[in-house]
Amino acid sequence: MLEKIREGSQGVIAKSILVLVILSFAFTGVSSYLGSSTEAAAATVNGEEISESALEQAYQSERGRLEQQLGEMFEALAADDVYLASVKQSVLERLVAEKLLDQSATELGLRVSDEQIKNAIMTEPAFQTEGVFDNDRYLAILRQLGYQANSFRNMMRTDMTRRQLVASLVGSEFVLPGETSYLAGIQGQTRDIRYHIVDASPFIADAQVTDEQAQSFYDTNLAQFMSPETLSLEYIELNAADMAKSIIVTDEEALSFFDENKQQYLKPEKRLAAHILINLGDDESAAEAKADAIYAKLQAGEDFAEIAKSDSEDTFSGEQGGQLDWFEQGVMEPAFDDVLYSLVKDQYSTVVKTSFGFHIIKLLDLQPAAEAPFTDVKEKIVAQLKDKRAIDTFFGLQQTLADVTYEVPDTLSEAANELGVEVQTTPIFTRTNAPAPFDKPEVLKAAFSANVLLDGMNSDVIEVEANHAMVIRIKSHTAAGTVDFAKVKSSIVERLKQEQANEIAREQAQTLMSDIDAQASTAFITKTKIGRFEQGVDGAIINKAFQMAQPVDTAVVDTVALANGYAVVALDKVNAAEGIDDNVLGALKQRLSAQYSEGDYRALIATLKAKGEVSYTSAQ
Repeated sequence: MLEKIREGSQGVIAKSILVLVILSFAFTGVSSYLGSSTEAAAATVNGEEISESALEQAYQSERGRLEQQLGEMFEALAADDVYLASVKQSVLERLVAEKLLDQSATELGLRVSDEQIKNAIMTEPAFQTEGVFDNDRYLAILRQLGYQANSFRNMMRTDMTRRQLVASLVGSEFVLPGETSYLAGIQGQTRDIRYHIVDASPFIADAQVTDEQAQSFYDTNLAQFMSPETLSLEYIELNAADMAKSIIVTDEEALSFFDENKQQYLKPEKRLAAHILINLGDDESAAEAKADAIYAKLQAGEDFAEIAKSDSEDTFSGEQGGQLDWFEQGVMEPAFDDVLYSLVKDQYSTVVKTSFGFHIIKLLDLQPAAEAPFTDVKEKIVAQLKDKRAIDTFFGLQQTLADVTYEVPDTLSEAANELGVEVQTTPIFTRTNAPAPFDKPEVLKAAFSANVLLDGMNSDVIEVEANHAMVIRIKSHTAAGTVDFAKVKSSIVERLKQEQANEIAREQAQTLMSDIDAQASTAFITKTKIGRFEQGVDGAIINKAFQMAQPVDTAVVDTVALANGYAVVALDKVNAAEGIDDNVLGALKQRLSAQYSEGDYRALIATLKAKGEVSYTSAQ
């Protein structure tokens, strides 16, 4: 088959098509130089266009920000094209809002002077070194961001003008002291309640549901019985880790590798350290002076171990004469490590500062670097050789897999024959419950792509992780649709029985509510001073208690539906909020101010949109 493809590419017809393709590219390239730009606009705002390239640049910037903020979670979200489309649409809406603000600022005659821009640049911390504007740093950052000085100043002028308009509106918002006090009082209220739960469980056994009732519920609520899109995949998988398991490495091969690479198997030098530590504390100068005084004692001939026991603030090592442990180079902080590895045996250092405090370090003993015996590293060498050979094999097979699945795109069988492997099949799954490793974002995206899902072609080689790749194709696909009544009948019957039981519970709750004073006090549970976020009481009961009117002479009584029954709730008393101080009021004021400002900004954009003409040509 591959030979026929290669032979066909040499024919007269194929060569003629190739010439036409080359000419079409050539004329397209020439027209791009000679003609005007025909780039489509993503949106038009009062006659001004937002280009597709501007949208794409802003979208890629937003993707980068989300990826940095969300980490691995973004990879899973990015596998969903609907999510990415929503991100792009929100970016477009932001660009439209900015264009409306710019136009409004121009209409109002708002301006930013050159002096204001210069002052903003000079005072920007990113452009400063030790608190002073650094022109070299400024230019270096601009080059890194891809700006010329003039284009950056123009961008700042636009941004600062836009902010003038927003600040004039948002900055005028304020919160009255009475608002915060009133809201704090409402939020901090507690309530005294009594409640009794009528459990619906005992009534389920007596509930009766006919086939006609179940069918009627199904027909009326078809939207509740939608099945998700499902698919099954065929795939060829290459995994170097699996290949390594079947590779055999002889003792002779391992020994030969050891002899040729002995320098890789040296036991590193280790040093046994001791120290005297003075913590930094609140007064760093005093701590350093104390360490200097200890160093003077050592210089005068006093014993290091005895001083460590009496003066070191690391009491645990101090009891051992300052002894710590054996350290390889690079384990301790650089300042400590460098000094330790500069000492000779039984020598102590001058005062050394680290993040822990001030140290005087002594080298008690050392173990020089030595060659590790073959028996100690044999297992490691065998694993290393297996991995290397497996990876070499993997890359060779991966290239073959890529070539054959591309040249024969409508089956995996030929690639499987070339590689000597089996075509495997996944179980049926949905986008949200794919088994590993098909739940990887890269695999999911390929599986639900038009090329694989709609055209039935092989995917490109997908790198699942390092040295682990696969090619997939569709095995079976079922579009989202309505689940057959027979499959959901039993769950509908159970649901309708629960509703009947709940209705009986509601009737009993109504009876209890109408004659609450005649009920025994033990039938009700009493809770005093419960807050809005009380734990241990059903949330529906708490919400109902805070929706009920304040009682005057007698308790206010009502019922509320629960997941499995009903509850009778009696509100006896509303208690005023306690513990409202200036800190609570201040935090609440900030939240209210932010909410008001956000509302003002949204209202401004909505007004500008309503007054102007905004049209979208990019996909919504």
